[in-house]
Amino acid sequence: MLTKQKLRSSLELLKRYEWLLNSYVMDFYVDDHWSKLPDSWQHHLESIPMERFEALLYISDSEAAPKNTSIVWPLELLALRRALRNLCIGRTEENQPKESFPCPLLHHPKLKHLFMKRVKPKKQHEITRMAEICALSCRTTPVDFVVDFGAGVGHLARILGYGFGIQVCCFEMQTELNQQAVAIDMKLESIAAKLTEASGYKRPVHLTQRLESNTQPAQFIAGIRDTLQLASDDFRFGIIGLHPCGNLGATLMRMFLGCSQAKFLNFVGCCYQKMSTPATHPGAEVHGYPLSAFLQSKPDTDTNLSYEAREISCHAMEVYRDRLQAGQYDHLKIHSFRAAAERIIVQQFPHLRHCALRNVKHAPGMSFDDYFQKAVQGTRFEMLERQALSIRQCDADVKHWKRLVIFYTLRLMLAPLVESIILYDRALFLSENDCQVEVQAIFNPRLSPRNHITRAVKTRRCLSNNLGQQ
Repeated sequence: MLTKQKLRSSLELLKRYEWLLNSYVMDFYVDDHWSKLPDSWQHHLESIPMERFEALLYISDSEAAPKNTSIVWPLELLALRRALRNLCIGRTEENQPKESFPCPLLHHPKLKHLFMKRVKPKKQHEITRMAEICALSCRTTPVDFVVDFGAGVGHLARILGYGFGIQVCCFEMQTELNQQAVAIDMKLESIAAKLTEASGYKRPVHLTQRLESNTQPAQFIAGIRDTLQLASDDFRFGIIGLHPCGNLGATLMRMFLGCSQAKFLNFVGCCYQKMSTPATHPGAEVHGYPLSAFLQSKPDTDTNLSYEAREISCHAMEVYRDRLQAGQYDHLKIHSFRAAAERIIVQQFPHLRHCALRNVKHAPGMSFDDYFQKAVQGTRFEMLERQALSIRQCDADVKHWKRLVIFYTLRLMLAPLVESIILYDRALFLSENDCQVEVQAIFNPRLSPRNHITRAVKTRRCLSNNLGQQ
């Protein structure tokens, strides 16, 4: 099976470069990460102009890396990039057929602003694309309603309900967000009643409930039935989730498989570093990774994804590539300043490694001293004497900011490999349980770095197994 082959090869490649993935850029100066690179890499890489490193971050087959025959890259690095292009799931946004809106409310000139009020462009892009795909799923796999997990204030549910006429049951654990969602729904309907005679829309239903990894399907179904005031359990629904965090993605998959009424699943994951694994939670009954029987049958040492690896997989590769290409080095120097600050902190307080500092936006000409004073303001490190910033080592660190950018670029080069392993594992888990699965890039990765949707529908065999278990 192709997925198994790619998953096996991806894990083997990851093992080879685990030392790079597991090296925090924050510790670059503390642990002398530059010395970990092969000697041949160090010699070659320091001689290459900074703007050329963006070529290493083209890993999709649909993207052609800029060619420059004057640049001599280490052969191993070229082989690594070629392997990544073969193994990683593409990140280029795929064109999807757009679904028409049967209800006119969404495009009414005096109403459309209510759907996107106080919604950032990133979120606008995501909920618009997600709504179109979920509407397509409802057309190809008919259901009575969809369940939206982590619905927040209901932006996605509102487009589906008032734009596509799809009934949505929103699961949200925060009561305040549900209250805000209901208020927005009521305001929209009130204004719509004065401006239009539109009908056919469905008001979202908001349920305050937390979905845990140990929530049983029967409990979940009962909550839906009571909220929608249904007479029986004889209904069909789809499960959707826009960026369920950490383990919630795995929980959605298990709930989808455990409920015979669930007919399709559409979700886009995020925050992979927050997933539990056998290494981080050895006593837990279930984990966020690995999920597939294929990986669970292997030793943990062969499948483990460290926290550092999962964390780097969530970074915005395309944005960093653009900054390299544009020569926006002032923005890239921030990583060097943070790493130099970490050395100072560790020298003074060895037991306080990796403590959070304030976020500082880089300004042209900003000195390390200016950065440090802003970064430690209001933290326990504010009392550090300014003389600690005048040591020679600090000046030497900041002068080597280009090395840190190179090192971070190499780590970022491997980020899609880690995400692909997680997505392959999820797809295989669903396939092993008799589902048809697709993994597609549906968002612009520059706006939404976690841009892959996992879509699944059950086969007849899976449906028969569910019915037999009831």
